[in-house]
Amino acid sequence: MRKGGARILAVDDEIEIVRALQRSLAAHGYEVFTASSGEEALDAITRHRPDLILLDLGLPGMSGLEVCKRVREVSNLPIIVLSVKDTEQDKVRALDLGADDYVSKPFGINEVLARVRVALRHSAQVQAGTEPVFVAGPLNVDFAQRRVQVNEQEVKLTPTEYDLLKALVKHNGKIMTRQMLLSQVWGTGYGSEAHYLHVYIGQLRRKIEPDPTHPRFILTISGVGYRFSSDEAEQP
Repeated sequence: MRKGGARILAVDDEIEIVRALQRSLAAHGYEVFTASSGEEALDAITRHRPDLILLDLGLPGMSGLEVCKRVREVSNLPIIVLSVKDTEQDKVRALDLGADDYVSKPFGINEVLARVRVALRHSAQVQAGTEPVFVAGPLNVDFAQRRVQVNEQEVKLTPTEYDLLKALVKHNGKIMTRQMLLSQVWGTGYGSEAHYLHVYIGQLRRKIEPDPTHPRFILTISGVGYRFSSDEAEQP
């Protein structure tokens, strides 16, 4: 991230939304660039080298999904999708293509700002390098030794439970769709067996969550998948 405020590219064909985002983000110290189409977005990425993209899916010409796909082919640039509530399938497709998060329209600017802060923070952590030990409150995950502790007490996980936790933690703060998790943990041939995932998420929560009925770490994103959260501000 650059000094003097991160660079953010806001991509939307609704001028009122672009102006609102530009005004609010600039007021919080961000440098803001805008685009109203997919083609303009790709050009702006090349010219301005933003630190994060706010991307509407319903763009004229090249769709937001295609923009997401093209960006992911060459970059890990954080992408937050802006989407109307009734396009759940498009949200899932965008996340499967590599988007980091989404905000439903109509949205509150405070929610957008919070999502931006989280995405930039996690992006900076990834760029700094993955630590061999992950700590979030009472949870401690030692990747080198495949050891998990809660409140300094070792937790016994099955190999599948550990692989699932590792996948979630490695994408800390990012929404993982069911298909993404199934493919990463069970393999590419398990893209539709959502019941596997539901069972193992439940088992994992019982072992690592302070209160499994009100998860702190493994949050359910309704209709989409799950997000691992290490931030108190993200707790429901």
